[in-house]
Amino acid sequence: MFDFAWSEIMVIALVALVVIGPKDLPRVLRTLGKWASKARVVAREFQSSVEQMIRESELEEARKEIEKTVSVDVGKEIEHTIDPKGEMTAALAGTAASTEINLPPATETASAGEAAAALPPATASEAAPVAPPEKTPTPV
Repeated sequence: MFDFAWSEIMVIALVALVVIGPKDLPRVLRTLGKWASKARVVAREFQSSVEQMIRESELEEARKEIEKTVSVDVGKEIEHTIDPKGEMTAALAGTAASTEINLPPATETASAGEAAAALPPATASEAAPVAPPEKTPTPV
C-alpha cells in the first residue's frame, strides 16, 4: 500500500530524532508500535468477520440447493424427461380408458367367488358362445 524506500525511512527517523528528541523517542516508538498492533488486530477481526459472512452465505446457498434437490418430484422429472410433450401419457390414457373395467375396491377378505360376482355383466358381443342342447335318445 505505502511504498517507502530505505532512504525515505532514514529521513523520517532523523526528523523524528530531531523533533522528538533522543530522550522521548523510545516511548513514542513504543506507543506507535502499540497502535500498529491494535490496528492489525482490528484489521484481522474485520477480515475474519468478512470471511465468516462469506462462509455463511455459501452455507445458506448450499442449504437452499439441498432443499431444492429434496423437494424435487423424481417421478415427475423422469416422466418429463422420457415424455416431454406428454404424447405417450395421452396414448396410454386413451388405451387404459378403452379397456378399463370398473371394479369395486379389493379387500383382503374378498374371496374369488365374491370378486367374480362383482364383475359387471358381459355385453352381447362379449358373451361366451352357447353350446347346443344335448340330444336325448328317443325310445324305439
